[in-house]
Amino acid sequence: MAWNNQSVVREFILQGLSSAWELQIFYFLFFSIVYAATVLGNLLIVLTIVSEPRLHSPMYFLLGNLSFIDMSLASFATPKMIADFLSEHKAISFEGCITQIFFLHLLGGAEIVLLISMSFDRYVAICKPLRYLTITSRRMCVGLVILSWIVGIFHAMSQLAFTVNLPFCGPNEVDSLFCDLPLVIKLACVDTYILGVFMISTSGMIALVCFILLVISYTVILVTVRQRSSGGSSKALSTCSAHFTAVTLFFGPCIFIYVWPFTNFPVDKVLSVFYTIFTPLLNPVIYTLRNKEVKDSMRKLSSRVFKFLPSLL
Repeated sequence: MAWNNQSVVREFILQGLSSAWELQIFYFLFFSIVYAATVLGNLLIVLTIVSEPRLHSPMYFLLGNLSFIDMSLASFATPKMIADFLSEHKAISFEGCITQIFFLHLLGGAEIVLLISMSFDRYVAICKPLRYLTITSRRMCVGLVILSWIVGIFHAMSQLAFTVNLPFCGPNEVDSLFCDLPLVIKLACVDTYILGVFMISTSGMIALVCFILLVISYTVILVTVRQRSSGGSSKALSTCSAHFTAVTLFFGPCIFIYVWPFTNFPVDKVLSVFYTIFTPLLNPVIYTLRNKEVKDSMRKLSSRVFKFLPSLL
């Protein structure tokens, strides 16, 4: 895939959130704290699941991979975005812009498959409990994670297959904090209507259909849970409600942005920031605050770390 097209434009200007210096200082501090909390929160979940034997189950294996993807999703553009708050010239090279788009769709596609896999895991655990360990074997879970990355790669490549060779010869201002496909293709010097329709079919409609399927899946699980009244059912309901909250927070902004790529709403910029920064931050909170096993394991890991640190000093 050739990145060196015949465009006059060699860099794009990211407009950011505000041109006021005082606000940019505030955004720099605010997003630095949010990004640090996102990385540390997801990293803590990954380390906790890896180090705690009782969390070596299919659900937590998938959760650990989700945290890794969230940590990556928050990192593909946020460090540059934070640095740009202190810069007057918020520019990104053509190659850098394409790279951001690639990783955004790679990680987004992988997370969609992983969220579907987690829904499947909960469905089997609640609706077919006697066959749970047989169906959701370690081999199956590893296969689902590998599949999520394969789908992510193919999705990202399909989005860039036509974009990299578009001619950009005029405007180069992207009305966002990072490069995203709907905003970048609007700057091309040719009619991009067909490309926009392709983007709707491969991003917007796929996200919408997957979200509808997930809603149906969790509805079936909820109906099954409500037919039971045991403590285990209460725990299952708490787990599924946490999963569904995470699904809604991720798919909501994606559907809004990619189902209507021809129309630029003022809220699009906020939604882009939300699903690439705040959703990865909220996922650790959602999954840990309502999960006693994860919270207890985090406390054990923290106590071991604090006991080990003095020996290093």
